[in-house]
Amino acid sequence: MNAPVSIGGISAPDSAFTRKAAALVEQVHNRDMVNHVHRSWWFADFLGRKRGLKYDREVVYLAAIMHDLGLSQAHMADKRFEVDGADAARDLLRKDRFPEAKAQAVWDAIAFHSSIGIAEYKEPEIALVHLGSHLDVLGFYYDEVTPQLIDDTLALYPRVGFPAAFQAALAEVVRKKPILAAGTGLVDIGHRHVPGFALPNGCDLLDNTVFEHRH
Repeated sequence: MNAPVSIGGISAPDSAFTRKAAALVEQVHNRDMVNHVHRSWWFADFLGRKRGLKYDREVVYLAAIMHDLGLSQAHMADKRFEVDGADAARDLLRKDRFPEAKAQAVWDAIAFHSSIGIAEYKEPEIALVHLGSHLDVLGFYYDEVTPQLIDDTLALYPRVGFPAAFQAALAEVVRKKPILAAGTGLVDIGHRHVPGFALPNGCDLLDNTVFEHRH
């Protein structure tokens, strides 16, 4: 068996569950997305250590590694991609008899990971998956992590090509489930990458509810 990856003298969690999750993402994601989820884990852990938080590292690892399962063809269903991914990860863990409370924590962390302005105020495991993924996607919290740790992570998991690959994955979700983009950052993806994408204006919806049409 391969030894767990270490960065800056810190090793990733190593268990039957973490190994299976890492193998799964290798099967369902392209290389750019695989590298993203690994960077998200490391950035989450770095931020957790920097902030002195107490958290279950295995739960954070599992949620970070599997947080974009809902963007994969294998696990894309009929809900928001965050919920599709959360469902898939929890189902996998339940089948392997992972403790139920921890499986639910993984679900919460994945389902909330894109919720800017909300997730960071939840439990540390939920907050950290959000923080780590957003450090990688948008550069938030970059100054909290040392340049050496950033460089070491990028050397193992290169980021070149990621912005285009990530936008392409999100665009596929918008094409298949356009109405679920409403109220999310996927609206921007739809307008830029999905021909014919349109959503009703929220003001029009408010002006034309069933209450406005009662007689």
